[in-house]
Amino acid sequence: MRGANLVKLIKTIDLISSHRGATVERIAEELEVSRRTAYRQLGVIEELGFLIEDIKDPIENETRKRLDREFHQNIGPVNLPDIKFTASELIALYLLKGEAKTYKGSGLAGNIESAFTKLSMVAPTGLTNKLDKLRSIFLLDAKMAKNYAGKEEIIDQLTDTMLENRTCYVSYHAFHDDTEKNFRIDPLHFFEHQGGLYIFINATSFGDIRVLAVERINSVEPSGEFFEYPEDFDPDEKLQNAFGVIYDDPVEVEIWFSASQARYIRERTWAVNQEIMDQEDGSIILKMATSGWHEIKRWVLGYGAEAEVLGPVELRKEIKSEANRIVKCYQSAPTK
Repeated sequence: MRGANLVKLIKTIDLISSHRGATVERIAEELEVSRRTAYRQLGVIEELGFLIEDIKDPIENETRKRLDREFHQNIGPVNLPDIKFTASELIALYLLKGEAKTYKGSGLAGNIESAFTKLSMVAPTGLTNKLDKLRSIFLLDAKMAKNYAGKEEIIDQLTDTMLENRTCYVSYHAFHDDTEKNFRIDPLHFFEHQGGLYIFINATSFGDIRVLAVERINSVEPSGEFFEYPEDFDPDEKLQNAFGVIYDDPVEVEIWFSASQARYIRERTWAVNQEIMDQEDGSIILKMATSGWHEIKRWVLGYGAEAEVLGPVELRKEIKSEANRIVKCYQSAPTK
């Protein structure tokens, strides 16, 4: 499929949705692109299932592109005031709006905010007050969200290459050794994790599926090659089987949690394949099969003495070693 910058795609649809439609020249001018790129935008819209008709104006001697009238009538516009929202639907909408923090600083966040503003403007009498009330009920914590200001073009380019199934080259800042690395990748999917935007890629140089943090991608250069989606890759299964965003070899983990932490641990699903065993003193033992060795280690260390890794032995040794290092830090005077 041909690519399209998401923002430009939406603008193009707006232009050709009007009664008179728009010429390719006007589309190119509004998007600040070439006529060739404007045609590409129209091509993507058609590939998405929208019907576009040519309207010839003999007076102005020009041809305008417009969404097919019958097709346009069938899909909208939606008369929102006639829609009756239930309380649960309103709550769901505002919970969904909270996910906009993932795109903080990017054009996508502005589009989400704009959509909710328009919803308030056309909503039935009293609905706006209810939405404002919901805003005060559900506080959205964005302090852990990453900022994607300045990464709009990167996100758009990655989206283009995913739509096209096009291999590309990326420049990536690797935190573990603070170096800039260049990868040849097949981009597969975006996904969100704890306020961050990540991307599944097939790292063609290494022959495996990996995860890149979008904010660390500094450049994207599409290649002239296309890829076939890996048949054996299930992104939903991948997300379920990992503890965080690190997807290494699966490991069987057994962790003891104190009675004071037992309720908290019970409240969540930490892995698809997990088992919780009650102990006589109120403590529990969590068994799970997952991946993400270092993320599990950091997680357990966060509980201090309230958690103890019982297995595997290698993980237990690593945490013990880290705990000894922590003790040594506190045995000396604090550095200033």
